[in-house]
Amino acid sequence: MKAAAIQTVSTPRVEENLATAAALLEQAARAGAELAVLPEYFCLFGHSDADKLLIAEPFGQGPLQEWLADQARRLGLWLAGGTIPLRAQDADKGADKNARARAFNTLLVFSPEGRCAARYDKMHLFRFNGRQRAYDESLTLQAGAAPALFDLPSRDGHTWRVGLSVCYDLRFAELYRHYAAQGADLLLAPSAFTWETGQAHWQTLLRARAIENLACVIAPGQGGTHENGRRTWGHSMLINAWGQVLAMQAEGAGVALADLDAAHTAACRASLPALTHRVL
Repeated sequence: MKAAAIQTVSTPRVEENLATAAALLEQAARAGAELAVLPEYFCLFGHSDADKLLIAEPFGQGPLQEWLADQARRLGLWLAGGTIPLRAQDADKGADKNARARAFNTLLVFSPEGRCAARYDKMHLFRFNGRQRAYDESLTLQAGAAPALFDLPSRDGHTWRVGLSVCYDLRFAELYRHYAAQGADLLLAPSAFTWETGQAHWQTLLRARAIENLACVIAPGQGGTHENGRRTWGHSMLINAWGQVLAMQAEGAGVALADLDAAHTAACRASLPALTHRVL
């Protein structure tokens, strides 16, 4: 299955970001991609973290969800929509008075028919005190409560079992081990890693998640300097089940494309059956 990791350098302007994403998705579709994965916050990289709350939608309706469904239909793609903000109070009304000031950071997957096939709300919320900047996603986001998988029947006859994650989740190996135990052979990790943490840890974490679970990984990211001054690491990549990087987009907007080979994944699992050797 040919797959694409879409890298952007998103701005505070939604329409501009959607136009950029649409052009990159068209590029991926023309190259034969069956699955395209957009990065975290592809739709908006605001001047402040609270800006995303202004465009948060209820699940099942809204212009961002309509746009994702339309792109999947128009291009005949399986489309994993990076992340968009969904209103937290719709899922947990009355949880606490602060819920109205937060949103879920949600990865939605749409089939080539435009059907929403999966929803994953980011479970682990990033907090980091860097040398120049500090981040605390819990100030604007509500954590998700459960993992999510879906089945993707590819044109080559293999049905991929796909586990969903977002960015900071990469540091929590137990999530991906859960997916492997549920039969996942493909892991998605749309992200917006900071320059500082990405330079140190991004590729190491991604290759580790692929190697330890003998699963392919698609990890698109934001990749450049944004108008709010934040610099993201980029280096969007596709990795096979042996931990080999198949394709990478280092910086700037672009598309990383690679063929994911289900037979190769099966051969890796047969020759090194580590998943069957688990003790804990």
